[in-house]
Amino acid sequence: MNVAKLVKLDPGKRPRPLVWTADRVRVWQERYDREVEVARTAAAGRPVNVLRIWLGLPRPSKVMVWTPAQTGLFLDRAALHRLYALFHLVAFTGLRRGEACGIEWADMNLDAGEIAIRNQRVMVSYTDIEDSAPKTDASDDTIPLDSTSVKVLKVWRAQQNEERLAWGEAWVESGKVFTREDGEALHPDHVYQLFERLAFEAGLPPIRLHDLRHGAATLMLAAGAEMKLVQAMLRHSSITITSDTYTSVLSEVARQAAEAAVALVPRAVAVSESGSDGLPLASQNDGPRVRGSSEAKKPQVARMNHGAGEGT
Repeated sequence: MNVAKLVKLDPGKRPRPLVWTADRVRVWQERYDREVEVARTAAAGRPVNVLRIWLGLPRPSKVMVWTPAQTGLFLDRAALHRLYALFHLVAFTGLRRGEACGIEWADMNLDAGEIAIRNQRVMVSYTDIEDSAPKTDASDDTIPLDSTSVKVLKVWRAQQNEERLAWGEAWVESGKVFTREDGEALHPDHVYQLFERLAFEAGLPPIRLHDLRHGAATLMLAAGAEMKLVQAMLRHSSITITSDTYTSVLSEVARQAAEAAVALVPRAVAVSESGSDGLPLASQNDGPRVRGSSEAKKPQVARMNHGAGEGT
């Protein structure tokens, strides 16, 4: 008798991404505020590590995705750091952490606007980092770059050349696109910790660095990209993986598209919820007016409030 047949395991399920909507951020913020207050009371005047509280609270899903506006807030904060180009690339191309750390200039063609993904940095242990082939055969591919990303990478290349000159003979010629100040290859975990710090400082709800890759897929879908194209950009082995992973965010994407469609139509009469059968109400004194254009209302950005002067 094979006793292994008696063992019942829960079926493995790929976690579905959830968007950090305004309501989810509000609930998260309220709990965060309570936890910080409890910690301050217990500390009795001693410093409180609010970053640890921010990281430790449970999230609605293991995989959380920022809205486009939230991603913009993160990138604005990251723009003040020397490794901004790395986070920009992950946010818009969906590179994995190891791939971003492993890219070499030999695989980067800025004139053609493309990157060949041939290498990744893998943590065997915290102190043992190895370069290896990409995660899957599908991951080993060439992906296109938008014109803005090309400009960002050209600026970064110039900055890295300045650092090379400043370090002189002490410069480490790793060949990597993204490096430490002395040219050494990046430690993937250091990049992860930097990402967390920048997200916290931007006043955003937490996500993993890998979730920035999911956010890139969401941006592509919101921009109208077909699922097959998203699969190709993320280099998934099958479109099933792509569709299964991002079905949960499609409703948010569709809602944003619906709102954008309504905002495109200029209205002389405001729609009122109190109108009969949902019809708009207009003042009897208002005559017909012709408008050539209208300004879309600026969307509210769901973000957190860490409080001024918080310590970490």
